[in-house]
Amino acid sequence: MDRSSLDINLRILYLFFYVHGLNNALTHYHGHQQWRVDWIVRFEHQTTSTEAPPDSAGLLFSGRSVELVPTYGDAIVQDIDHRVLGSKLDLFHQQEEGPGMVFWHPRGWKLYRAIEDYIRAEMAHSGFLEIRTPQVLARSLWEQSGHWDKFGASMYSLSHEDDKRPFCLKPMNCPGHIQVFSQRTRSYQDMPLRYSEFGACHRYEPSGSLQGLMRTRAFVQDDAHVFCSIEQVDAEIRNFCDLLKRIYTQFGFHEYKVFFSTRPNLRMGSDFMWDRAEAALSEAAMAAGLSFDLQPGEGAFYGPKLEFHLTDTRGRNWQCGTVQLDLFLPERLNAHFVSNEGRPHTPVLIHHAVLGSIERFIAILLEHYEGWLPSWLAPEQVSVATVTSNNAAYADRVTRLFQSSGLRAVLDSRAERLGKKIVDARERCIPTLAVVGPRDEANQTVVLRSKRGVQETVTVANAVKYLREECLPPLALRGV
Repeated sequence: MDRSSLDINLRILYLFFYVHGLNNALTHYHGHQQWRVDWIVRFEHQTTSTEAPPDSAGLLFSGRSVELVPTYGDAIVQDIDHRVLGSKLDLFHQQEEGPGMVFWHPRGWKLYRAIEDYIRAEMAHSGFLEIRTPQVLARSLWEQSGHWDKFGASMYSLSHEDDKRPFCLKPMNCPGHIQVFSQRTRSYQDMPLRYSEFGACHRYEPSGSLQGLMRTRAFVQDDAHVFCSIEQVDAEIRNFCDLLKRIYTQFGFHEYKVFFSTRPNLRMGSDFMWDRAEAALSEAAMAAGLSFDLQPGEGAFYGPKLEFHLTDTRGRNWQCGTVQLDLFLPERLNAHFVSNEGRPHTPVLIHHAVLGSIERFIAILLEHYEGWLPSWLAPEQVSVATVTSNNAAYADRVTRLFQSSGLRAVLDSRAERLGKKIVDARERCIPTLAVVGPRDEANQTVVLRSKRGVQETVTVANAVKYLREECLPPLALRGV
């Protein structure tokens, strides 16, 4: 067989695997355990052996092997590492001039904003008021809050010759939220008062611990704080647990474990207050219907916490959401409200986060879905591909119509074969391809092709209707 025929046959085989979705996850059962097998299509050029390697299914074609490589449990192959996917899908990059920092590319920023917009809508529906606090605050505030003693070695400090006071980049958002709370006299009638912020934080992490988006020095937290009375704690934690469960389900995580972390060795406050805080949080968790395992000594230095660990498609657990009950920081930072008896009281502070670090959550999502994000999250939801250059103007009109309908649509009118455009759209994990040719232009139709290769010819109006339904974001973003 000559080289040109060989290349044609390999391309056909390549398309066959992609069209039939053999790169997707398969599942089989062994005893009472479920093992998820991820099949990654690999082309090994110039193969010298006809034996498939152990624990793999191999196909040989014209002297080259197509290898289906399984991975189990915590083992993760390079192809589905979020750093590899981030480069392949043109989402982000990192470089040594910004260690632990992220350069978001246009496609990655679309994904980032889709997540941020969804969380923002959910928080607003749950009664949280979004605020914004400064990136740089005087070190004296962090000393007063106790963060400097606890985290000073991991905080970025700076000063200017015109201002002799030392300043710090904020490593977390809670002291700033307390400042907003304390800017006016608060009444018991204002409670509970809920604040949320997409707070940009900076923490120095040792260079050896940095790992793509999983561990960075600059990140954004979907942070929230509730100021309330001790009597309101149960209801607030129950409402937040409902919110958290709803959000995780929308992102495709249907299982999570809950851990209760108790007082650490290095902590603020008295044992009496810790007894009170731990009792209040555990009672609220049980009232919310949560079952949890204990993590002795793993609480924050200012209060006990609940940790929510998501389970991904490989059975790996990722700690994301947290709820912390804090009886100390409001008092240290002089936060008060006036009770119904006219006396000053210190509020209880509940620290909330659903995702934790957005950057880290994106890494988890990419590996969970192997790059094939749900349509509502995909950076580009539909690619409009021309069959010939003669249809470029029609394809452009279709693309603009999709975009005006709220879809993230892109045009592929390159002077390439349609087969190449199909492969490229799959490489970028675009869930839907809309093909337009001469007949489609004449009939005002498009051919919609799913990621599994199923295709149907529909009118442009029906294509818009179908794609809008397919790519609908969660209810909160639609104002429902």
